[in-house]
Amino acid sequence: MNTEATLEQLRELKLHGMARGYQAVLSLPVNSQPEAHELLAQLVQQELENKCFKRTEMYLRLSKLRYAALLEEVKCSTERNLTRQQLGLLADCSWIERAENILLCGATGVGKSFLACALGHQACLMGYKTLYLNMNRFVEKVTLAKLDGTFIKLLNQIEKTWLLILDDFGLQPLNADTRLALLQILEDRYRKKATLVASQLPVAKWHEYLTDPSLADAILDRLTAHAHRLDLKGKSLRHND
Repeated sequence: MNTEATLEQLRELKLHGMARGYQAVLSLPVNSQPEAHELLAQLVQQELENKCFKRTEMYLRLSKLRYAALLEEVKCSTERNLTRQQLGLLADCSWIERAENILLCGATGVGKSFLACALGHQACLMGYKTLYLNMNRFVEKVTLAKLDGTFIKLLNQIEKTWLLILDDFGLQPLNADTRLALLQILEDRYRKKATLVASQLPVAKWHEYLTDPSLADAILDRLTAHAHRLDLKGKSLRHND
């Protein structure tokens, strides 16, 4: 049996997890190598783990998360109005599967973006494609897509994303085109995909921020239905850096 040829064939088939596992088995003494059925099971498991790792790596890269944040790093306390139990209920990402939204509010510096990125990171780990955009970037993307004729492509890209994170909502005025684009995106995602919005403004002020009453009603109707609300409180965490 030509083991080197087998290894090369596994690599050509892009079964890199199996190739590494098989190479590791070949380095063992013959009397320590697993039986055929056990070996096959081990190699299949290693290939699955490798594909899962690669998928997660790709999702994290494409997500453009602002922070490399983990849920276990999020500070929970009564002062912050955030508990471990609340995070635990979100950690399995079943809210994404149910196409529920998260509305995350709080003053500047209380850790909204960090928490949003931690939830985004967890989503990637659980196999959900994620996209992070602060509102400046969102406005730029919409404007450029309208100019170069790729707006439909942008809508399709966002629609396929399981979790869309819109950060810094409310920091800058939105023009009519951007409000319409936001409504279209939320309409495409309603009851199908999850959206997380982080804002310094309390939800009660979002209608006023959106200025156009009809569009504001439609946007908020799609955001607030089936939504979890998190209101972070306390002093700025940046003072502790």
